[in-house]
Amino acid sequence: MRSSYYGDKPTLPSRIGFEAAGSIEAVGPGVDPALIGRQVSTMGGFSQGEFGVLGEEAIVPVSTVAEYPANLSPSQGASIWIAYLTAWGALIHYARVKTGDFVLISAASSGVGLAAIQIVKDAGAVAIAATRTSEKRQELLALGADYVIATKEEDLPARLREMSGGEGARVMFDSVGGPYVEKLAEAASPGATIFLYGGLSGQPTVYPLMAGLAKAINLRGYTTNEVRGKQSVLEEGQRYLRQRFQDGRFVPKIAKTFPLEQSADAYRFLESNTQVGKVVITA
Repeated sequence: MRSSYYGDKPTLPSRIGFEAAGSIEAVGPGVDPALIGRQVSTMGGFSQGEFGVLGEEAIVPVSTVAEYPANLSPSQGASIWIAYLTAWGALIHYARVKTGDFVLISAASSGVGLAAIQIVKDAGAVAIAATRTSEKRQELLALGADYVIATKEEDLPARLREMSGGEGARVMFDSVGGPYVEKLAEAASPGATIFLYGGLSGQPTVYPLMAGLAKAINLRGYTTNEVRGKQSVLEEGQRYLRQRFQDGRFVPKIAKTFPLEQSADAYRFLESNTQVGKVVITA
């Protein structure tokens, strides 16, 4: 968003930020005043340019907030809905990941990636984390990944076939796109689905024709709007996640926190790609 690569293009002067947690201080016309005082966090689904939350106060549509479990800190509460609903929608609601499945998760050290690892493990499947170098290998393993593939150092298709006994991955959860999709297709099992939910590569993404046709691979675009767009699906996802946050199965990982006056440093740290988990700014 800040660099103008996001789908929601900023019109200056623009706000920024999707995720926040705090106490409701006031409500607009027609909104239930009983919400005042409740601790909530945002789920996205609004324009950052218009309703960006990076600040001491934020104004957001009431439909885009939800109470977070009381056992979580505000920093954790700010980190859950977008990351975990994104992973839940693709992996559980659509892919129905189950025991015995091999699931590849790219950009695995991100907030969404770590949420995906926890969700895959909870479903009884095998979580294979993909990250660019081996620098984060041990931490990803400690956070629940069954295997880690360093994509700049290892042959991803060969390593994944080795890990899966030659089977390949039935589900791939990818935020990179671009030429990387060709590698994913090579590593996929017949009939696999590649969920493409981002474009970190910055390069055009085309269907991996040869491997895709040979294996009948489904390359599927996906965003959390599919979850938020249907109230029954959103509520199902929230129930699933709340239970697991409350009983401790799911724990959001905070990489580092910064005070509001050091917001620029927080973005520099985020762009360094050295973090594992969420970067939080406290006001």
